Amino acid sequence: MNTAISSRDERAFSAPALLVAGAFFMEFLDGTVIATALPDMARDFGVTAVELNIGISAYLITLAVLIPASGWIADRFGARAIFTLALAIFTLASVFCGLSTEVHIFVAMRILQGVGGALMVPVGRLAVLRTTPKHQLIKAIATLTWPALVAPIIGPPLGGFITRYASWHWIFFINVPLGLAAIILVMTPTY
Repeated sequence: MNTAISSRDERAFSAPALLVAGAFFMEFLDGTVIATALPDMARDFGVTAVELNIGISAYLITLAVLIPASGWIADRFGARAIFTLALAIFTLASVFCGLSTEVHIFVAMRILQGVGGALMVPVGRLAVLRTTPKHQLIKAIATLTWPALVAPIIGPPLGGFITRYASWHWIFFINVPLGLAAIILVMTPTY
């Protein structure tokens, strides 16, 4: 195989796969990052930490309920369009999670964030696997798998670090530049 073509194929595969892996990392991280911030968040909301667990549960339940529909939605409206929409929903919900001053608003925004996440992960994976050359499928699957393994592990310590040295709001605000960058990249024709 021609080296120039091979190099171009590698870049064509790796850019979308890395973009989707980064989006996965952001989504999987949000599943666990608030665990260590719950006491501070609960104090700000005027509830107990146990009562605030609904914020974690609402997010995870929304993911579980909506993921099965994501393939159909992607087939109907296009994987790129749905992935872009998912990134936008997730990013916007992150802003409102960080701005929340009442627990019921926070929970509603976590549900909205879950909607974005439920579409983001399977649709992003589908888009990468549909466009990946057969000889690179193992590499694509490996690239898409690492966020699911790493993000839940570093989420709690990262959440504690951010809460201690900034505030719990920044757990959600850090998603904004990442989400906006991902949206811009997805909308770039070369992806």
